[in-house]
Amino acid sequence: MDNKLTATTQIKINAPVSKVWKAITDPAAIKQYLMGTNVTTDWKVGSPITYTGEWKGKSYTDKGTIVNIVPEKLLHTTYLSGISGKEDKPENYANVIYTLREHEDHTHVTLTQDNIETTDQLKHMEENWTTVLEGMKKVAEQ
Repeated sequence: MDNKLTATTQIKINAPVSKVWKAITDPAAIKQYLMGTNVTTDWKVGSPITYTGEWKGKSYTDKGTIVNIVPEKLLHTTYLSGISGKEDKPENYANVIYTLREHEDHTHVTLTQDNIETTDQLKHMEENWTTVLEGMKKVAEQ
């Protein structure tokens, strides 16, 4: 086992789990909080998932696979950034996992991403995912 790092971020969203799940799986909602990214998938285990858009004036295509999906509870995908420069092979993909827990008046979301190589990258990914979850919170609470 290598010594790769895992980023973990969490947020409390004042919305029912159904609205949070929609924010995670509805391409129109995702585009609102994921830096204008277009997401394409059929949300079935084993299916591809692609993320396309423009970042800092450059087009990108990121990709992965739906590993597991349990509506309103769990979304587990693999992920490879198109701008990372890494070869498209299994060991270069990260696991990105959203876990949802519904409470009486809110939903708790935990997001993890593994396969991070350095502490600088870990810090960057934690900041990035925190920003994404804050945007998701705004969308889900509307």
